[in-house]
Amino acid sequence: MNIMSPKGPTGQVRERLLELIKSGDLGSEGKLPTERALADRFDVGRRFVRQALDALEAEGLVWRKQGKGTFAGQPSDPIGDLAAKITGETNALEVMEARLCIEPELAALCAARMLPEEVARLRMLAQRQLEAADAQAIELWDGSLHRLIAQCARNRPLLTAFSMLDKIRSNPGWVAIRAKGRDAASLQVTHSEHVAIIDAIAAGHADAARIAMRDHLETRFNALRGELARVIDAGAQDVLATVPPR
Repeated sequence: MNIMSPKGPTGQVRERLLELIKSGDLGSEGKLPTERALADRFDVGRRFVRQALDALEAEGLVWRKQGKGTFAGQPSDPIGDLAAKITGETNALEVMEARLCIEPELAALCAARMLPEEVARLRMLAQRQLEAADAQAIELWDGSLHRLIAQCARNRPLLTAFSMLDKIRSNPGWVAIRAKGRDAASLQVTHSEHVAIIDAIAAGHADAARIAMRDHLETRFNALRGELARVIDAGAQDVLATVPPR
């Protein structure tokens, strides 16, 4: 199948690669097929595959290891793997509390340390999330944006703490709850808050970046509380419905 379109072959290959990544069909290591195999699969030249992979790597959605291949996501973090073991010992609200302690400081550090090309990547990621067409894509771009901020703070202990929380919050059940709390209006609010964070970082204003990130996370915290309350209430109603009348 030829995937030429007004976007051009590179853009179309990129979209197909995103579909492949989101499909969950890459195995436990998340390894993508070779460039040659992808070119055959999409019926395009290898240079278009390479350009699409370059774009996804710049967006933080894939990573390459010389001699090993290309993988979805980011390199495994031993601390992040450890976090998976404690997912059942915490809850979504505790994770949000921890994020409120860590991510505003990461944003403040970014304001002092982020490079212009990294700011451009942040703006691109924010726009990608706004344009995302489904819940998986929204999570993908949102996670990439916050992860880039954590990485560009250039503080290894804080990045390790962030990686642990990021791993925990990727729990499918928690992702589903967050998705239920989103609608078109809330996504626009999220985009505006992301832009405020990025603008403060780009201007080098650490205090403003810290405040903007805290405001953003508190908005999401309140939405999460509301959705969890609805889930609990719905569960209680289901239980009551099974109680026979006296």
